[in-house]
Amino acid sequence: MTQPGPGVMPGLEPPTAPGPHGPAGSERPAALRPQLEVFLARHEEELVAFRRDLHMHPELGYNEHRTTARIAERLRLAGLEPLILPKGTGLFCDIGPGDGPTIALRADIDALPLQDEKEDAPYRSTAPGVAHACGHDVHTTMVLGAGLFLAQQAEAGLLPGRVRLLFQPAEETPGGALDVMAAGGITGVDRAFALHCDPRIEVGELGLRSGPITAACDKVYVKVTGPGGHTARPHLTADLVYALAKIVTELPAALSRRVDPRSSLSLVWGRVSAGSVANAIPDDGIAEGTVRCLDDEAWHRAPEMMKALLQSVAAAYDVEASLEYVRGVPPTVNEAASVQMFRDAAAQVLEPEGVVPTPQSLGGEDFGWYLESIPGALARLGVRTPGSPGEYDLHRGDFDVDERCIPVGVRVLAATALTALWDGARPADPETVEGATLA
Repeated sequence: MTQPGPGVMPGLEPPTAPGPHGPAGSERPAALRPQLEVFLARHEEELVAFRRDLHMHPELGYNEHRTTARIAERLRLAGLEPLILPKGTGLFCDIGPGDGPTIALRADIDALPLQDEKEDAPYRSTAPGVAHACGHDVHTTMVLGAGLFLAQQAEAGLLPGRVRLLFQPAEETPGGALDVMAAGGITGVDRAFALHCDPRIEVGELGLRSGPITAACDKVYVKVTGPGGHTARPHLTADLVYALAKIVTELPAALSRRVDPRSSLSLVWGRVSAGSVANAIPDDGIAEGTVRCLDDEAWHRAPEMMKALLQSVAAAYDVEASLEYVRGVPPTVNEAASVQMFRDAAAQVLEPEGVVPTPQSLGGEDFGWYLESIPGALARLGVRTPGSPGEYDLHRGDFDVDERCIPVGVRVLAATALTALWDGARPADPETVEGATLA
């Protein structure tokens, strides 16, 4: 990979200009974009309606029964055979021949426990306190649309391998990715790709980054106990509140000094509680927080490091401390070759300025579980109306997208899957793609 110039952070380099040839000089098909335009002219209205239907009927993690049924119904209508996951929500579906490489496209299908605050939207959520405020309805629709297009390519004999559509439940819980993996969802898969809505990026743009793009996110619960006593005589007992304060302040600092600073390992407390009156030293107290990290090795080491540091600080103040460390998700680390496949695909279906750099996020994303086992990449899809004022973010009750992002996502996902398959199979006569039959 080209090294960034002075002052350019790794992973934020400008995209390299694509050439006319793929790996080992294989020529890329020139007719993909027109085929996608024909497909979208016939199906875009249907896809927008599908997204609106999901948006009106959001379901929380592991309760996505209607959503799963709607996806499965549409896939069966296209002649495909979706496989429902054992818990009854979420599914995966194979497209194309079993020989050759297998590429996975992943969508998350669950919603958030938030009230939909879009008063004027005709597709506003009909479920009280539940809303698609993170764009998962859009993710689902884009993967469905890409899958329908790729199914037509497969029917015409133009898919040099297999594409597996992953419609994953419970990303927000999290844990749905582990259920997909336990059911064999990534068995035999060579690479996985996903798009995530980004309201900071305009429609028509794709945000790419190599290396860590989202962070691990774990929860920690610390309980401190001591004999208690009177605040007039702290020397005759263990000053639990003081000890808890030391734990809260010293653990984050000490933890950050035990790992490479580039791992961005951080411990931040969200709740601290001890005692009930001013003149009594309590006999217990708690602190709760999150650990976030961009480096996979540091993430795996974090629980033992934190436990050792906690015991060291607690012992200095003669209190007992216990740690409950709850794993969330690993960091999502984009493989450089997979990012390049996104970039090559975008060059075929987006405008020249369509690829933009995207920063790292310390938010969690359980797509990272897949990338611990197989290479792949997560990209940011612009959903913001070009030129719109104000600031937008995910996980807000008024979250919405410019629905013109849906065909953009379909183009990118379909082109990325084909690019990855071409790289893996390199058909002898790629120009035959021009003869594809569209339904």
